[in-house]
Amino acid sequence: MERPEINWEHTESFTAGTMGPQGRRVFFLQASFGNQVLSLKVEKQQMAGLAGFLTSMLNDLPPTDEPELSNSTVAETKFIEPEEPDWVIGNFEVIYKQSEDQLILIAEELIRDEASEPAQARLSLSRLQVEHFIQTAQELISSGRPPCPYCGSPLEPDAAGWCPCSN
Repeated sequence: MERPEINWEHTESFTAGTMGPQGRRVFFLQASFGNQVLSLKVEKQQMAGLAGFLTSMLNDLPPTDEPELSNSTVAETKFIEPEEPDWVIGNFEVIYKQSEDQLILIAEELIRDEASEPAQARLSLSRLQVEHFIQTAQELISSGRPPCPYCGSPLEPDAAGWCPCSN
């Protein structure tokens, strides 16, 4: 079966979001171009790793000569709850395109059938879009369940702060 290959030269919006209650949240990366919205399911640890990597990458990039764009265009990026994900992300790749001062995020589908070709999304992002994503992702990750003070595992919302390791 032919899988989609998305290549957006100028991604209009890029954000992170979740669906569901604490402890059972599903994490998403979401991008849009024109009237198309792409919602990709991602693991919480993948989102945290991507946000950390992008933070390091932005810190290592040379300063830009271009004036900063208004934050209003990025601030309007809202997560739209999808009915279901377009696919589940297996791998990420990030490339810096110096000639256009863009970061290219390549997300590849997690496939279970070795005979299938994975879907792939190639999203061109501005520094401002990446900064907004990092901030949103970090807020989502830190708003999760509090950790157990003894073992660090997330506490269950209905356990009133009790963890099995405290026995």
